[in-house]
Amino acid sequence: MNDIAIRAENLGKRYNLGRSASREADPDFWALQDVSFEVESGQVIGVIGNNGAGKSTLLKVLSRITDPTAGRVEIKGRVGALLEVGTGFHPELSGRENIYLNGVIIGMKRSDIRKKFAEIVEFAGVENFLDTPVKRYSSGMYMRLAFSVAAHLDPDILIIDEVLAVGDAAFQKKCLGKLRDVATQAKRTVLFVSHNLQAVQALCDRTMHLEHGRIKAFGDTRTVVGRYLETTSTALTGLQQWTHDAPGNADIRLESIEVKSNDSSNGIYSSSQNLSVEFGFWAAAELPGLRVGFELATTTGVAVFSTWQNKPGQDGFLKAHSGKNQWRCTIPAGLLNAGTYLVVPQIAIGQDPWIVNGGATVGFEMVLDHGVSAYWNSLDANSRPGLVAPILDWTMIPGPALLDTAARNTAVNRTADLAVTP
Repeated sequence: MNDIAIRAENLGKRYNLGRSASREADPDFWALQDVSFEVESGQVIGVIGNNGAGKSTLLKVLSRITDPTAGRVEIKGRVGALLEVGTGFHPELSGRENIYLNGVIIGMKRSDIRKKFAEIVEFAGVENFLDTPVKRYSSGMYMRLAFSVAAHLDPDILIIDEVLAVGDAAFQKKCLGKLRDVATQAKRTVLFVSHNLQAVQALCDRTMHLEHGRIKAFGDTRTVVGRYLETTSTALTGLQQWTHDAPGNADIRLESIEVKSNDSSNGIYSSSQNLSVEFGFWAAAELPGLRVGFELATTTGVAVFSTWQNKPGQDGFLKAHSGKNQWRCTIPAGLLNAGTYLVVPQIAIGQDPWIVNGGATVGFEMVLDHGVSAYWNSLDANSRPGLVAPILDWTMIPGPALLDTAARNTAVNRTADLAVTP
């Protein structure tokens, strides 16, 4: 029987929402309810779900940052956790001091921490700021160091919450590579919460889908992610609007996503026509450094492509103005294959963590009506092989003139003569 690293039995976490003027008392809110599962040692488990599903609460309970209201949890081994910004580091201490503090917290000896120190600093890229209090770090620097500490100090169980929302693409790739090394080479147990479903599928053996504080599904990653995408997308209308609970924060809030073709938005489009994806959002003030984009994915969680605005201003990114904003991206005709697609929104400011990263998707159907041939139809009447169906240019490269038939025959005969000459 395999060792069990984590066993949760009927976990529940209740918060008292207090009183309001309109009611005598608001009902208690259960962030987690009746959550039971087991994780074997060395497994990599993804945790997915919409905002407010209970993912972060579960990780805080497992990390012993908060106690459960009901149920119990058994954890075997040392736990290293990287949750939201502000967890795990003391703001008044320097980067150097926090590295040692975190190591001591998870039960490491100072001599063991010292052996890992140079590797931690190099990975995080904060050599010049080691003796600066971390309260002066940017959120990106803070999280880079926090991830490096959590990943390099060899905990038996590593708990990670949205680490791939940190920093630029190069560092995110570094993080994913390190997590893969921790999982495959060091054989550590990993719990990985992320809206980046492609990363979840690449990294995780099994995945848990939380919904309203309960486990909706827990099993094979590809199956769970596929069903999650189907349930979180709007019916295939090509439109999603929010009047309340809009994705975002006090600085910026997503209000609508609409997919159009020839000014029509009915959720079913022809591949021979341009598509436009329009984002409507509200900003509290002018926001330099704003990044707005999306990942286009299949309903099985396979990313077709990712895109962000590509006409930067002087600071490297576009600038939102105060109030309502409307931005549009065009997907060219003759690119997408037949199938069902999901637009997964992403919004951030500069290199800070994502403000919106999935959680709400817009679905649409593509009908193939370009590049259709008898050959493709003999294979599948509705689509071509592959995720995309582009029409590409082919050109013959000029080369030496071919020998005419007589010359070829002469050459062959001459070769035969030479072969039999004594």
